[in-house]
Amino acid sequence: MEARHLRYAVALAEHQHFGRAAAAIGIAQPPLSKQIAALEQEVGARLFDRTSHGVFPTAAGEAFLVRAHRALAEMSAAAIDSGRAARGETGRLRIGFVASALLEPLPVVLVRFGRERPDVRLSLHEMATSRSTAALVSGELDVAIGLGAPRGAGAEGLVQVTLGHDHLVAAVARSHPYAGQQTIGLDQLRQQHLIISSGEDEPGVIGMLRTLFGADSRALEGATVARDVHTIAGLAACGVGVGLGPSRMRLITRTDLWVCAVAPRTLLPELTLAFRAADDSPVLAAFLDAIRSHCADIDDALGRRLGSR
Repeated sequence: MEARHLRYAVALAEHQHFGRAAAAIGIAQPPLSKQIAALEQEVGARLFDRTSHGVFPTAAGEAFLVRAHRALAEMSAAAIDSGRAARGETGRLRIGFVASALLEPLPVVLVRFGRERPDVRLSLHEMATSRSTAALVSGELDVAIGLGAPRGAGAEGLVQVTLGHDHLVAAVARSHPYAGQQTIGLDQLRQQHLIISSGEDEPGVIGMLRTLFGADSRALEGATVARDVHTIAGLAACGVGVGLGPSRMRLITRTDLWVCAVAPRTLLPELTLAFRAADDSPVLAAFLDAIRSHCADIDDALGRRLGSR
């Protein structure tokens, strides 16, 4: 039994005449009569009564037609669903990200992606870069947004592009003596209680700070350690001390916080996006399009990396 047999039976029940049904489905009447007879033989029951007034479903035919309608509807839905999945309109996308990515670019990208792909299920996980890289390699994530180039076993199988560059800035409460300054120097920082990242969310920052402060790292040893940039900013706004973090902290909109540059200018690990080179998921492709639309400067780099796959 094939789908065409179901369509023939439905058409015959609708038109109640072999000739009209054949014309409606675009075949000649004799083949239609032969196909209906073959269907009845396969089912093992007479599905239609042939009378001088027309062709009408029998009790067996009525039961068959109920199922036939359902089967044809499911087949149509299957074709629609598969087409949507192939276009990346349905499915699931698992994203691992560092907290600072919630400042830029994730908010705009996720809003756009959610608006354009409302039926894609997003699974979002805040995690350190080392963890998200391992999860990406193992197949637990589809996309990882972290800091610095992915490292570790399997990293060679990942595509990585830079989403943004960062340098070190300082954040203080509006009531702090340094509020209003455009730049804070190292000598000033050494005199303050510092708030720094634990190093899990911002890998490499601790090492860079130790290099920046040189042999005199006592200010770091007594620092308050925070999990992420949002906590650093919050503690700084409360007057706990001077928060040190990436320049994306300037995007934190708090009226009680002042952010200024640190001299000398110190570059921090780049914000990077990574995904498996072998992943040809339409949903991933749609997400990368959303990233490209917001981060136009990565379009060429991403195109070159994808082109090499």
